Amino acid sequence: MMDLSLDDRAWKARRRFALLALAVTAVLISWGGWVTSINAGMAVPDWPSSFGSYDPFRTGMPDWYRYAPVLAEHGHRLLGAIVGFLTLVLAVWTYLADPRRWARRLGIAALVLVSLQGLLGGLRVTENSILLATMHACTAQIFVAVLASLALSTTKTWRSLSSRLPDTEATTRLRRTAYATLGLLYLQIVLGAVLRQFGHGIHGMYAAMHIAGALIVSGLIIATFVLIQKHFEKYRGLNVSAWAMVLTLAAQFSLGLAAYVILVTDTAASTRSTLQVVLASSHVLVGAVLMGTTTATTLLAARVQAPQRKVTEMLDGARSSSGDHARREPVLAPRSASK
Repeated sequence: MMDLSLDDRAWKARRRFALLALAVTAVLISWGGWVTSINAGMAVPDWPSSFGSYDPFRTGMPDWYRYAPVLAEHGHRLLGAIVGFLTLVLAVWTYLADPRRWARRLGIAALVLVSLQGLLGGLRVTENSILLATMHACTAQIFVAVLASLALSTTKTWRSLSSRLPDTEATTRLRRTAYATLGLLYLQIVLGAVLRQFGHGIHGMYAAMHIAGALIVSGLIIATFVLIQKHFEKYRGLNVSAWAMVLTLAAQFSLGLAAYVILVTDTAASTRSTLQVVLASSHVLVGAVLMGTTTATTLLAARVQAPQRKVTEMLDGARSSSGDHARREPVLAPRSASK
């Protein structure tokens, strides 16, 4: 069995790179919110070229960066290319360096998702499709969850057996609550994308569904947080993640409320203020952060210690297969530094 505690500098380097990819992805998602807020999704009408040019920096329009809609749309493409490159490096790095098969597959999944994102973004332009724009926004949040999972998997907290929760009734309740929270949070993000793309942010039915969803998800996040504080306060990694989740929720709820009030006010006055664009883009950005922190909290809550009977059976089976019936130290115990 591989000792995952070896060469901690390598784990730290990959974790920092995964966090860099997450940070650039957050900027990309926020930039995408800007594109949607100013209706610039078709400012560059062709893809994969830009105004007939395949030069990503010059394009076929002189001084393209001087025009806000073109800067928004083409800048989004450039950031997407950077995220794609970072994901490619992270996937290859994980595949070559990580001893865990599921982690290597997760890296491949991230690469597939970022490729799908690029394809959806391009087809949204060539087909001039609002449906594809909505799918593009929704897939982005799945990508965030996968990147957050990759980053979490490199931490000492995740690699430590002591971070696993006991197999108790409270753990089962927490796990089910966390699963429901993550699932409904993603559904809420889908509703938000539908509201922005199809409902232009103010459609009555979509807005009512999104607001109701916000209240339900907020209640579930708070319930998850309370369960962690009540039963698992000694698990530091889980608590840090839970605090990050609930604080992000507070910011997201406030931004969502402010963005909706300003949007309704601007619509009534037939204007689009800078404040509206900033609030809407920030709401999209913080939503991605909330997706990441909730994913991390859910994964940590799902890691449960094997029942003692199962551990004993595993140890007995290992000793029988090796013929070492006298050995009594646990085979899963960490190796000493001298070894």
